[in-house]
Amino acid sequence: MKEYSSPVNLLNLSIYKQNFLKYDKIFEKYGIKNTIFFARKANKCKSFVLAAKEAGFGVDTASLNEIKDCVAAGINPDKITVTAAVKTPELLEYVVAHQIPVILDNRDECELLHQILVRENKTLQVGFRLSGFWHDGEKLYSRFGFDVDEIVDFISTNVSESGRYKRFIYHGLHFHLNGYSMEQRINGLSQSLDVADGLAQFGLKTSFIDMGGGILMNYLSHSSEWDAFHKELKQSIQPGKEEITVHKDLLGMINVEGKLIGEPKVYPYFNETYQDKFVEKILIGEKDGVPLYSHLAERDIELRIEPGRSMLDQVGITIAQVAFRKRDSEGRLLVGLEMNRTQMFSSSADFLLDPIFLPLKPEEESPCEVYFVGAYCLEQEFLLKRKITLDQLPQIGDLVCFVNTAGYMMHFYESEAHLFDLAQNLIVEKNKMWEAIPDWKYWASHT
Repeated sequence: MKEYSSPVNLLNLSIYKQNFLKYDKIFEKYGIKNTIFFARKANKCKSFVLAAKEAGFGVDTASLNEIKDCVAAGINPDKITVTAAVKTPELLEYVVAHQIPVILDNRDECELLHQILVRENKTLQVGFRLSGFWHDGEKLYSRFGFDVDEIVDFISTNVSESGRYKRFIYHGLHFHLNGYSMEQRINGLSQSLDVADGLAQFGLKTSFIDMGGGILMNYLSHSSEWDAFHKELKQSIQPGKEEITVHKDLLGMINVEGKLIGEPKVYPYFNETYQDKFVEKILIGEKDGVPLYSHLAERDIELRIEPGRSMLDQVGITIAQVAFRKRDSEGRLLVGLEMNRTQMFSSSADFLLDPIFLPLKPEEESPCEVYFVGAYCLEQEFLLKRKITLDQLPQIGDLVCFVNTAGYMMHFYESEAHLFDLAQNLIVEKNKMWEAIPDWKYWASHT
């Protein structure tokens, strides 16, 4: 902390590689061709790109700078996929120059890429993102992709020797579903196979289907922890009940005259089926009475996935230093940390893992209930909305460790408001002893 200031992010690349091997083994078990792409957007550290190259898996990129990191690391183009939500002319010119395959999302992207290919007199491998899958009799909403019911006509008409986009080399299909439903992914993969069959009638071979990310991971040891929290959260609105979140925040539920509507808008922190087992459930899901992995093998189609959060399970922690203790105007005990809430923040309504308190001078147990607050000048600058019980009152200089933060928590919303420096990212390795190496230095020494 003295050398790098507060907060710091500590990351372990060996565990990252172990998570990759879990997926690799499940594909090997069912004997299907595959490529695993780490969803780089989950964490901006460059060292993850180097580790992907070393371990032999790919990287899913969402921006020009992410693509450039892959090229600088020496990753082969076939191990890079480009799924950026907005593809600028500069991005597409770069991938054309380096012959990096791209996933196309809409007609305007197709037209822009076409113009670049014509100007440069080149071709490029492309995939098409699908959406609008049917599930339980209704179409799944998405703002991304081509409609699954229209894509065969679009590709067969345009991506041919006589079509407008004859410089496109059709390579495969892609989808990424919101949420974490295995059943929806089974339907999405099944309907993607139907699209592949439809395109085959026009002589267009589908080499891969990429089902994106959203692969569940598990944060908790026991379901009882998850169930107890939800029960207490819902009961906290009752008169006389103490708050367990600041101002009895319901984390996305709405209280209408004592009746709760909706569910908390938080990640499902406890899951019995997660990571490789989650993927396995999809592989053994059936289409026309036959497992999906058999359909893929029969058609010689490679299955691709893009795990982000689940590839970073147990890979990182965030540590911050206690700056002050005080009471707010309603009597809550606030513990201010030298960090801001964007340095441990995702789209979830709250981060539901208890931190590890690291007092510099452990004392006899004297429990206290605290709220952790950060450095931005906002009333809502609570690092965790939940009230946390500690064994003793924190002292200035004590440390608080937030666990399992590498996936989407460290960087996805991190900002430099107030001109605060971004957190230092340190790669921890054990040779003869533990070392902490800044991410930029690790990158510089390996490229």
